Amino acid sequence: MTAGPQSGERPVVSDAEAGFEVGEDFERFSQKDDVFCRSFWDPEVRTSRSDMFYETYRTPELRWRPVEGFTRRDYALRNASWHVTDLFAEFREGVDRREGFLDPYTVLRDGPGPPDESDEPEEVLAARLAVDLKTAARALGADLIGITGYDERWVYTHAYSRETETEKPQELPGDLGNVVVIAQAMDRKLVQTVPSALSGTATGVGYSSDTVVLLAIAQYILNMGYAAAPTMNDTALAIPLAIKAGLGEYGRHGLLITREYGPRVRLGKIFTNMPLAHDRPRRFGVRETCEVCRACSDACPPKAIAMDAPSDRVYNISNIRGVRKWTTDAEKCFRFWSNQNTDCSICVRVCPYNRDYSRRLSRIWRWMAGTGLRRLALWLDRLSGRGRRVAPDTWWGGTRLVGLNVAPGRGAQENRRKLRTE
Repeated sequence: MTAGPQSGERPVVSDAEAGFEVGEDFERFSQKDDVFCRSFWDPEVRTSRSDMFYETYRTPELRWRPVEGFTRRDYALRNASWHVTDLFAEFREGVDRREGFLDPYTVLRDGPGPPDESDEPEEVLAARLAVDLKTAARALGADLIGITGYDERWVYTHAYSRETETEKPQELPGDLGNVVVIAQAMDRKLVQTVPSALSGTATGVGYSSDTVVLLAIAQYILNMGYAAAPTMNDTALAIPLAIKAGLGEYGRHGLLITREYGPRVRLGKIFTNMPLAHDRPRRFGVRETCEVCRACSDACPPKAIAMDAPSDRVYNISNIRGVRKWTTDAEKCFRFWSNQNTDCSICVRVCPYNRDYSRRLSRIWRWMAGTGLRRLALWLDRLSGRGRRVAPDTWWGGTRLVGLNVAPGRGAQENRRKLRTE
């Protein structure tokens, strides 16, 4: 891979401003070591259960169970939600590409030619194009958008080949100095049903939406005469770039926490040479709140989430080295996914920042969490029962909430009668 224009330079946004603590022993990450890639080549991660986990997504031979949230209709909806993203991922598998997961998207039309000439000062042009891009992105469906500079540290050293089960060269062009980061919100009511196959629908819809929006924004950039490389899980670590782009802060559970949706987002990024003004990181008290909160680590069934202070600890090769932060044991996390036969977002469901911010009380809670009142805010959150799991049959039309002594309504009774016939 040819290095980007900021390779070897200090990023415009300092590590201190972004809240990064990067040590001298820092090592860039190869995508081959990502736990999902390892589940194909590494016997330490790959098991018969992990193979079955993937099979339920990619073949008609579903493995459903007579357990609420894991029935045929739950898996049917979950897999339907992934359909758009899967089509693009499988489109070029014949040439060893799995676009959106292991390789950048390429299903784009050529632009009409070079950009229009401008006599505006560079800063003015970059500011105007950034405003235009954000306006266009929101019209095309982006829930959140931010802009930052290329930072080679977070770009994978190598891509991963599913065909050969080894590393392959990165293909990111070397002249793309800006990164556009988008976030797509996941459905809060579906997330409330975690753990369940049904809840995986929130993830699938998030990815499918991410795919469509990324491709549309990238095509807009191409139509304006600039280069664009839309990427989702491939090419680079998304969370550090999202933090630099002002989309949120890093949480104890290892996820991005946004002001607008908490941790309930999927991320995508576009590398481009379009001149763009950069955003700055936004701090709103997440680190300070996570330091005194253990909601995610207490609720994590495999105990994969750090209980203690940020450190440079690594559990296995699926953790990046040389960064002081809260680190999740990816092997424990993925093993739980495989054993329950669907993805898990319990940490997202119980996170106090997972709220409906269209409600005034939620906005007041967020303000409290950003002040010395955060312990009170956390106590109120626990008292409210906000993070409690909702029974999947409730989502399908019933009224029962797990953990509360509430009689099921007629809709829930009808759903259970239907389940017995499936």
